[in-house]
Amino acid sequence: MRVIFMGTPEFSVPVLEALVDAGHEIAAVYSQPPRPAGRGKKDKPSPVQARAEALGLEVRHPVSLKTDEAQKDFAALQADVAVVVAYGLILPQAILDAPARGCLNIHASLLPRWRGAAPIHRAIMAGDARTGVCIMQMEAGLDTGPVLLREAVDIGAQETTAQLHDRLSALGARLITQALDTLDDLTPQPQPDAGVTYAAKIDKAEARIDWTRPAAEVDRSIRGLSPVPGAWFEHEGQRIKVLGCTLASGSGAPGAVLSADLEIACGEGAVRLTRLQRAGKGAQDAQAFQRGAQIATGTVFI
Repeated sequence: MRVIFMGTPEFSVPVLEALVDAGHEIAAVYSQPPRPAGRGKKDKPSPVQARAEALGLEVRHPVSLKTDEAQKDFAALQADVAVVVAYGLILPQAILDAPARGCLNIHASLLPRWRGAAPIHRAIMAGDARTGVCIMQMEAGLDTGPVLLREAVDIGAQETTAQLHDRLSALGARLITQALDTLDDLTPQPQPDAGVTYAAKIDKAEARIDWTRPAAEVDRSIRGLSPVPGAWFEHEGQRIKVLGCTLASGSGAPGAVLSADLEIACGEGAVRLTRLQRAGKGAQDAQAFQRGAQIATGTVFI
């Protein structure tokens, strides 16, 4: 098929590669414009743009798709279908209508649960046992379109957003190539009205660890926010991110350090921190972190 690909972050890259490997003609790649990044704040292309350019594909990054010019340029590509995955711009109706077979979205949840911006984070933070990927026909509503294909996966007891992200990205790449191969045989299934939830964008204010919450909730928050934006606490005026943890059996005042291997008491139960990162430094396992930090048992984090 002649495909327009629309995506921006690392999650989208395996999907683009799968479409190329499957022999589809990529008419153009749409991605968010380069953004300032790094210490020098130089414009850095998105992961999708970088990979598309390496593959020799045309890349476009309009700041909006609402203008007549942007919509005419899109329609002029005469695509059979547009594949959209974590693109980052709302698609006006004129864009949705332009490809002959419409626009297909790869969404990392079992719709209608976790419509919206952060479905992987929210599934882990909510303690969901399962999630998955849906291939959806796009319409004007937020992730409301009928579903063509879906596949569920279990969420591991210690799985982080980073780990689940990679599994769902690979699954999405496999499902979209399957959907394009069998498009004429697929029956769109409307989403049910029951069970709708919304995966709001992660607010940085959510990332500070609240040690008064039960350990199970603290554990899910740490794993769900790892690696970005990263759950954090303060110690001696320094912000420290926690990128990994496990549940522990200790108890004590919320925030109290119960042992040298960084078991921390919560409102109910405790967690053991397994991977940490100081501001401006690389991530370390807890043992290496403690050799430098030497946080004493009895210290109380607030």
